[in-house]
Amino acid sequence: MMKALCLVLFVVLQAAAYADIAVIVHPSQGITISQDDINRVFMGRAGDIAGETFIPINLVDSHPAKAQFDQNVLGRSSSQVKAYWSRLVFTGKGSPPKEVSSETEVMALVAKNPNIIGYVPLDLVDDSVRVVATF
Repeated sequence: MMKALCLVLFVVLQAAAYADIAVIVHPSQGITISQDDINRVFMGRAGDIAGETFIPINLVDSHPAKAQFDQNVLGRSSSQVKAYWSRLVFTGKGSPPKEVSSETEVMALVAKNPNIIGYVPLDLVDDSVRVVATF
């Protein structure tokens, strides 16, 4: 019985780890966003997309969706992203995106502010936000 329970739990956790990531914005935003645009915004190289300035919101490093976002969207491991931001902070050339601890916080911030861009697992998206990309 315990083996079966462990196997079921493992399968459920694996499925959650591979859920699609949705990049979300305020529903009033009607813009098209490329993966390159998202990369630039989250790596601090530009906050502007189609004439709009966006403020990126990250999940904390320990959140599984953060690692998936870093790898699948930014094309870097979480440790590479962290090292990148450490260099920028050390040289005074930038500061990393604000971090929040839950998908609920990301959704609430994006729903309240038309200039915030974030990401959450696709299955958590509701009509309070607009999906601009999935990975």
